[in-house]
Amino acid sequence: MSTVTESVDVNVPIRTAYNQWTQFEDFPKFMDGVESIVQGGDRRTHWVTKVAGQTREFDAEITEQHPDERVAWKSVGGDTKHAGVVTFHRLSDAETRVTIQLDWEPEGIAEKVGSAVGVDSHQVKADAKRFKEFIENRGTATGAWRGDVDRPGI
Repeated sequence: MSTVTESVDVNVPIRTAYNQWTQFEDFPKFMDGVESIVQGGDRRTHWVTKVAGQTREFDAEITEQHPDERVAWKSVGGDTKHAGVVTFHRLSDAETRVTIQLDWEPEGIAEKVGSAVGVDSHQVKADAKRFKEFIENRGTATGAWRGDVDRPGI
C-alpha cells in the first residue's frame, strides 16, 4: 500500500474550501488523471481515472463526512484499492489548510515503479495546487453538501 499526504493553504474561509471539496463531479476541473466522477447518492461515487495511459473505473463509498472538518472514502468492489481522507483546518477567517491523505495499491509494474520514485506524491501535490488556484480564483464554491456521514460503528 502506498500512502501520500499533502497540505495546501487556501485563501478562502473553511466553509468555502469544504463546500467545494464536496462537489465530487467538479474534481476533473483540478485533478489531473480524473476523467469523471458521478455521484450516486450521499455515500456513493463512481470514478473514471486515467493515469500513465491506464484507465481505471471504480466505485467509492463516503465512509465519514463532517462539515468543515473531514471527508473520508474508500473504494468498494472491483480491483482498485483506494482510500483517502481530506481534512480542513481553520487558519483564520479567510484562510484554510486542506490536508489530503491517499492510500492506494499500485497495480502492475508501471504503477509500482511510479509510486517508488514518488510520481504519486508529485501528482497529489500538483492537484492540491490546482485546487488552491481553482477555489481562490472562483472565491466561492460551485455548490455544497453539508450533510453528516458517521463512520461505521458509531
